[in-house]
Amino acid sequence: MIGIRRDAAAVLLALAVAMPLTPSPAAADVRPAIPRPTGAYEVGRDTLHLVDGERRDPWVPSSGARQLMVSMYYPARGGGEPAPYMSVDEARLLLKGQNLDKRFAPELLAGTGTNARAGARRAGGRHPLVVLSPGFTLNRATLTSLAEELASRGYVVALVDHAYESFGTTFPGGRTLTCVACDTVEKAGSAAAEKELLAKAAAGRAADISFVIDRLTGSPVWKRSIDPRRIGAAGHSLGGNAAASVMAADRRVRAGVNMDGTFFAPVPKRGLGKRPFLMLGTRSGHSPGSEDTSWPRDFERLDGWKRWLTVADSGHFTFIDLPILGGQVGMTDPSAPLSGKRSGEITRSYVGAFFDQHLRGKHQPLLDGPSPANPEVTFQNPRSPSGQ
Repeated sequence: MIGIRRDAAAVLLALAVAMPLTPSPAAADVRPAIPRPTGAYEVGRDTLHLVDGERRDPWVPSSGARQLMVSMYYPARGGGEPAPYMSVDEARLLLKGQNLDKRFAPELLAGTGTNARAGARRAGGRHPLVVLSPGFTLNRATLTSLAEELASRGYVVALVDHAYESFGTTFPGGRTLTCVACDTVEKAGSAAAEKELLAKAAAGRAADISFVIDRLTGSPVWKRSIDPRRIGAAGHSLGGNAAASVMAADRRVRAGVNMDGTFFAPVPKRGLGKRPFLMLGTRSGHSPGSEDTSWPRDFERLDGWKRWLTVADSGHFTFIDLPILGGQVGMTDPSAPLSGKRSGEITRSYVGAFFDQHLRGKHQPLLDGPSPANPEVTFQNPRSPSGQ
């Protein structure tokens, strides 16, 4: 487990205190599963190994070109085989990194049931593209629930693993890369140096996302399924910062979401060209006056449609799969008592509504203000002049 200090990494690296309780005996034999998505489409999945020959890897330059693993989720018409959640090696390293390796079998996590079908037939038409980036140290699979939900609603979703930035990512040939970036940040020597490295990591991820967009929109296979005029980006933790960073650098990205990520790389003072942005975070860590001062600073810099939402009883992991799966086997985090079921429902509802409104042009009343159906969600400064 990386030992980055909380005063340097704030909410981003709350990862060290994830879900400390053991599964209940009654749930020991339960196979966890990603909840069924709510959209009209079935979900297909493909896996890509992309190599950017124009850039060397920033963490291990001796390894050569920057490499990415990308899970592609798409609206499907049936067929295919059940898609695996993650490899056993990835599950083992993730659990070890979270100090859960003595409490949760890697085979159980790797065997999590999914709704996507590998090799499923694609639905016709061109669809909006959303690129998802996971939290620092976390495998891309931890955003599977959101990826499947968006694909079921008619989006093509590129879920990216950034080499050497997760506890474990398996590449073709069975090699599994570990988190060299974690060790580099831990050895930075000061809080300021750590923040600088994480800002560079967010910028590097923005370059990764732009590269993925280049490859997909130029691909004879994928460009038939993607509408290049409707592209969004979202991410958890450092991935959320990367979503803002790619919008600052790449005009093709029309809308973005940051799920509980510190803005180590700030939103530019000039804003994001009046493009919409959603900030969705914990009430304890990301309400006005909380420890992370980057959120009020950067909310003011956003110059288009914007929302700042916080969720009661949530934790840093609320917006990814881990609470959903942990809840199914009786594993909970007492510091974040919101149930895994509600965690997933809130994330899928608000992120899905955001992209439906801003990439599909369908007004979503859910984003207008507080909802009786979601009492956990608070709108912070929802009526600022540029936030209508």
